[in-house]
Amino acid sequence: MSFLFEYGLFLAKLLTLLLIFVLPCLLVAVALAKHKGQKGSLEVTDLSQSLTEHREALQASLLEGAALKRYRKELKQAHKRREKARAEGTRPRLFVVDFKGSMDAHEAASLREEITAILGIAKPEDEVLLRLESGGGVVHGYGLCASQLQRLRERGLRLTVAIDKVAASGGYMMAVVAQKILAAPFAIVGSIGVVAQLPNFHRLLQKHDIDVELHTAGQFKRTLTLFGENNDEGREKFRAELESIHQQFKQHIARYRPMLDLSKTATGEHWLANEALGMGLVDELRTSDDYLLEQVEQRQVVAVRYRQKKGLGERFGQGASLAVERTLLRWWQGSPWKGW
Repeated sequence: MSFLFEYGLFLAKLLTLLLIFVLPCLLVAVALAKHKGQKGSLEVTDLSQSLTEHREALQASLLEGAALKRYRKELKQAHKRREKARAEGTRPRLFVVDFKGSMDAHEAASLREEITAILGIAKPEDEVLLRLESGGGVVHGYGLCASQLQRLRERGLRLTVAIDKVAASGGYMMAVVAQKILAAPFAIVGSIGVVAQLPNFHRLLQKHDIDVELHTAGQFKRTLTLFGENNDEGREKFRAELESIHQQFKQHIARYRPMLDLSKTATGEHWLANEALGMGLVDELRTSDDYLLEQVEQRQVVAVRYRQKKGLGERFGQGASLAVERTLLRWWQGSPWKGW
């Protein structure tokens, strides 16, 4: 009887967990369907004010007496000149865009919106600074990101890329579009190469007498598969496709940085910016912060960011996931079957 009681209690807990898990998933699916078309919003922040205020506050704290009075008077005059230039629109602008790329480069959607907004108001004397951080990812995704940056050059705008941490592979594909590449000394750059790998479960399935049928129309519709038996012809075609992509990658690099010796730099290797400077992969060892401090003296520095709105489903899904995780942990700690 004790066993039956414990077994019944186990089933009751299991049913409860299923309800806790399945119901939120259904709610998330419905909410996502409702908010699928929801758009984001463009955020514009004047960085000039914050950059100058910090510097001025520090300088003022180091002065006393007559020197402090003179400095405050100078600040008032400087503020009036900046406000006048801003009102008249005579001061050139530096638009700052941040890109932190993922493997699938889904950030291309926000980058598109940011660049479109900038192109709508930018003047020839303006500049765009892209603070770039990415280790690369899918070819088509980063190819689109690079094409978005190319739009700036086609409209005659100057583009500067700053790499504080890493811009490798697809990230470097984006960076070379710029007229100038800045990099922190220990930032990672390069990795001009292509890689692809996939597991194959054919022998495992064959061992358990499981057959997989794959039907295609077209000799090379599928070269390598996960479950079928791969052959040398498919492998050779797959390698040829990778080599073709690599050649196009190198042509892209050569278009924007013709001074590079691709026989040395397009090997798939990556380097620290200290080394990359001598190879021509970057133009200057410098952090984005230092560049902004310099530019704020000459330009109005404006950060542009397109922020995707989180739908109800995404917010609710995060909370539901955390609740399920905590419930499972508490149940497992008190379960008589936790030694299985």
